[in-house]
Amino acid sequence: MTAPTPTTGHSPLHLVLATSVAMATLGNWPLWQALADLGLLQTAQGWGLAVALAVAVFGALVALQSLLAWRTTLKPVAIFLLLATAAGAHYMLAYRIVIDQTMLVNVLQTNPGEAADLFSLRMAATLLLGGVLPAWLVWRTPVDDVRWPQRLWRNALATLAGLALVVVAVVASFQPLSSTMRNHKQLRFLINPLNAVYGLGMVATEPLRRSSSVLLPLGTDAHLGPSHAAGTRPPLLLLVLGETARAANFSLNGYARPTNPALAALPVISWRNAWSCGTNTAASVPCMFSHLGREEFSSRKANHENLLDVAQRAGLAVLWLDNQAGCKGVCARVPHADTFDLKHPALCASGECWDPVMLDGLDARIAALPAAQRAKGVLLVMHQMGSHGPAYYKRVPPDFKRFLPECSTSNLQDCSREQLINAYDNTIAYTDHFLAQAIGWLQKRQDSHDSALVYVSDHGESLGENNLYLHGLPYAIAPDVQKHVPWITWLSPGFARRQQLNAACLAGRADAEISHDHYFHSVLGLLDVQTSAYQPMLDAYAACRGR
Repeated sequence: MTAPTPTTGHSPLHLVLATSVAMATLGNWPLWQALADLGLLQTAQGWGLAVALAVAVFGALVALQSLLAWRTTLKPVAIFLLLATAAGAHYMLAYRIVIDQTMLVNVLQTNPGEAADLFSLRMAATLLLGGVLPAWLVWRTPVDDVRWPQRLWRNALATLAGLALVVVAVVASFQPLSSTMRNHKQLRFLINPLNAVYGLGMVATEPLRRSSSVLLPLGTDAHLGPSHAAGTRPPLLLLVLGETARAANFSLNGYARPTNPALAALPVISWRNAWSCGTNTAASVPCMFSHLGREEFSSRKANHENLLDVAQRAGLAVLWLDNQAGCKGVCARVPHADTFDLKHPALCASGECWDPVMLDGLDARIAALPAAQRAKGVLLVMHQMGSHGPAYYKRVPPDFKRFLPECSTSNLQDCSREQLINAYDNTIAYTDHFLAQAIGWLQKRQDSHDSALVYVSDHGESLGENNLYLHGLPYAIAPDVQKHVPWITWLSPGFARRQQLNAACLAGRADAEISHDHYFHSVLGLLDVQTSAYQPMLDAYAACRGR
């Protein structure tokens, strides 16, 4: 007869139950806060819904941890979930964001500088008390080790019991639960840490839904149109990719504050009804440079070449300059550079470079591109740091802070509404200064090139409206301020003539609805790149061409 395994510590089930209770209750404080803000905890039925949600989350966590409750995985899984719960709770409470797949992609692509902007003593305290301390207790707790057949049936039984608890909780509160989740879809992204587990699962399984090893060619028939005839000046088109700029804070669009004094003195055209493809950089940037619309892009089965590939294939010189967290794969096959290692004494004095640094030494960068392509034209992309939050105050040099006092911390909820708006508006005013500088650079090259500038932001920003901050909410539930973006165009007289574009007509389209879906085709139209991938109906400038 086999001797029983001696007990030296707690049962694995005890550890699973204890950590699941902590995460399902205290770890879901953002969820309970959201229910209270919606007025759902003012009745007995509302409290019943909250209890049912807590029980369902507890059961799901018991099932998840029991499934992985083996000797080598039990504690690492529990520690990971505790740390994820603490981190998720902090950011959901601090900025009222939600955790989904795109938010996790942003986290995974965050560079050290962006991560440092999010650090605060409050975050450190939350992670220490809510994550590190419980994780340390888990690591130090002795747990019985039983033979694998016994562990197998115990794990299976606990997993089934956890799932059964989920079913019972959902069935018992089905009507209020289904109604609440249908009317307030954001709540499902607050269920902590299951939101992070689900998001990571979606990220990890994305290669199964979309081939990452295959890049489908695009615009293989691309060639330059008649405006590139011999004897004409080559085009020089500068695309400025804005960051976190919301259209509502541009005085060009009717905002009461003078955030665009420099652009207002120039013959620019501002389209006031432009909308983004996503609510974060990782989603919007690849989408806006794609030939696919927003819905098609999100459901694509494979990756395609993009706008820059088509322009380069047509024979143009292409260059991407980045003052942010990278091009998200868009510039992978064209010449590109970033500003991270620059030591400009004035523009990089704080360790982070301000956007005008991208204009420094630009002629030399362009001269390094292949001469044969340069002779046909240049497509230049500048990816701004722009209004990247939450440390808005870092995005603007001291001498350019027009609106004071400003919020000078990443803990936005600690600032008054006035301070927060001042800090953000300073970033918009500095973007105005940068764009005017870029237009000045283009104007000096009108003797050799037909030049133009198009500025479009990747997404907008929440500045405390409805207690929401930053961006990144799922598109279907995101407020308009996270999706409504500026779209500004400047054309030199030579560029307008070569494209037969009527400025009055363009200005008359200021309120016509456009989106990132138009970006790919509009840029190809401006460059007169002819290809079957180009759709004239999606060229935002086509209606004013030839008039």
